[in-house]
Amino acid sequence: MKLISFQASDRVRLGIKTENGIVDVCSTAEKAGLSAPNTMEDVIAAGQSGLDQLHQVLSQADETLEESTIQYAPVVQNPIKIICSGANYRAHVAEANLAIPEFPIYFPKYQNSLAAHNEEIVPPAITEQVDYEVEMVVVMGQQARNVTKEEALDYVFGYATGNDFSARDLQFRGVQWMYGKAIDQFAPIGPYLVTADEVPNPQNLDLKCWVNGDLRQNSNTEKMIFPIAELISDLSQAMTLEAGDVIFTGTPEGVIVGMEEKKWLQPGDEIVCEVEGLGRLVNRLAPR
Repeated sequence: MKLISFQASDRVRLGIKTENGIVDVCSTAEKAGLSAPNTMEDVIAAGQSGLDQLHQVLSQADETLEESTIQYAPVVQNPIKIICSGANYRAHVAEANLAIPEFPIYFPKYQNSLAAHNEEIVPPAITEQVDYEVEMVVVMGQQARNVTKEEALDYVFGYATGNDFSARDLQFRGVQWMYGKAIDQFAPIGPYLVTADEVPNPQNLDLKCWVNGDLRQNSNTEKMIFPIAELISDLSQAMTLEAGDVIFTGTPEGVIVGMEEKKWLQPGDEIVCEVEGLGRLVNRLAPR
């Protein structure tokens, strides 16, 4: 299933994308007298039973919303952790003049960084070097501690398209990257959260990024240095991953920081990120 979070009145609702439009889970369940998760967090916490309830809701849906009328919300609202993998594609490591890492490199983002599909991004006034990074995003489906690489993907709820926006002047002003990464709205995710059963091989998906229609990044998740299962397993040796936790898995080559002539993103620029089968995430930089 392709699930969405969308804004309705004063709250965020759960929706299901279908060929005919978006099914409003709460309204449809109420009309049919069914029990169902009301939010993305609810369905993730419920696991398979929650997905089973959503299938029941789908079977009773006789009305849909036009997707173009939806105001998207970030697909997840309250992750305990947002963990990002840096320098995880060889060609990106080379263009950034970094060394191939022996172990995965991680840095955090926080809930303040979350943003939605079609949301206008407002960079802080202290940066002049805003960059894009298309990434495949993992959302955990259950608690994971000390899991093996072989079983790691069993703990995944779903996958989404993400953009790890980065303020390069802030990122590289010191040793730690966080200050240039964990900025408000610098982690848009969406438009959909695609359940893991629809992504049998997450390590063979094309991912692309366009800026104002110009293709900048064009690669495949098979080119990761540390595959998704290895990232999950490695993280779980040091910390407990919880249902709903978010993992950004790294970006391929083609970012501005790796270009000889660096033309940083400007107000009004449209950035489109796409991971095969997961949807296109569109954001614009707001005027200052």
